[in-house]
Amino acid sequence: MIDYSQVPSPCFVLEESRLRKNLQLLKHIQNETGAKIICALKGYSMWSTFPIVAEYLAGATASSLNEALLARREMNKEVHVFAPAYTNEDIDPILDLANHITFNSFNQWIRFKEKALAKHVSPGIRVNPESSSVETDLYNPCGQYSRLGVTLKEFKPELLEGIEGLHFHALCEQNVDALETVLDAFETKFGKWIPQMKWVNFGGGHHITRKDYQVERLIEVLKNFSVRYPGIQIIMEPGEAIGWQTGELVATVEDIVHNDIDSAILNVSVSAHMPDCLEMPYRPMVQGSGEPNAKPFSYRLAGNTCLAGDVIGDYTFDKPLKIGDTIVFDDMIHYTMVKTTFFNGVQHPSIGIWTRENQFKLVHKFTYEQFRDKL
Repeated sequence: MIDYSQVPSPCFVLEESRLRKNLQLLKHIQNETGAKIICALKGYSMWSTFPIVAEYLAGATASSLNEALLARREMNKEVHVFAPAYTNEDIDPILDLANHITFNSFNQWIRFKEKALAKHVSPGIRVNPESSSVETDLYNPCGQYSRLGVTLKEFKPELLEGIEGLHFHALCEQNVDALETVLDAFETKFGKWIPQMKWVNFGGGHHITRKDYQVERLIEVLKNFSVRYPGIQIIMEPGEAIGWQTGELVATVEDIVHNDIDSAILNVSVSAHMPDCLEMPYRPMVQGSGEPNAKPFSYRLAGNTCLAGDVIGDYTFDKPLKIGDTIVFDDMIHYTMVKTTFFNGVQHPSIGIWTRENQFKLVHKFTYEQFRDKL
């Protein structure tokens, strides 16, 4: 158990024993089914723990050149890559790093087919089964007008030569029943082409390490798929399941101000440090706190930026907060932590000046090392 008195503030802190417990469960599923489970770096990219992750999982999946570099250099197991679009600048270094690469469209496949085949990287195409039970549109990869994956209407079987895998992703922190629904839609629409593949990637969003997840049912679903399609390698790429409930964000009360209500100003910011709380949106749990009106002392927890809306939420406590108190936000090690940096490893824009002499002056170009050092 973490002794928060020894942890600096603010600080994301992971407990190794909890991480290993998650990984042991994932390894059990691999052993029982023959499926490969890889770590989606968009959901968990704490590279200092990659030597531990590598003890249990088959590799990692990246969504950018930066993430592919991180996977190869810090984990050095299988590297799978998917991005909505690859650029001419990034495709060659990505192919030098990857074992598998998934293309989001047949346009991208045709554009980079010769390069992928020449590098002997296993290519796949992402498909959209047009079935999803994700309630938050922002996180729904199969929502209406989604740009992610090829629908059956747009699928081009005549361009499959060289394609070795099909990839679908339709879930977000969901149980096995949601996977069964999507898998049925996937097989109904694209099943005729599965036997000619080497692998099928079931994507992410599998909340396997959550307490109520039906692990044995998942094992049954994966085994049954292998019976229907013998010899096809199943790949799953959860992110949040690796880091789920493995650590916290430790903060400190720096001031308490009153304007009809008490607001506790912390040394963390929802805008700068917890953007996933705004996007999802969700109200993070605070250790020792209750819902509004559940306990006698109420506070609005707020960030330390000048943004008026930098508010985490309303919480109640058993005793009054005071300056210097420690506030611990639960379950901050997966998406929330990742989004404080280069989310998906996507390159930050360079910074430049157009001078009076009508010349461009490059001030700064962000590097892989800066991406890595922020994790």
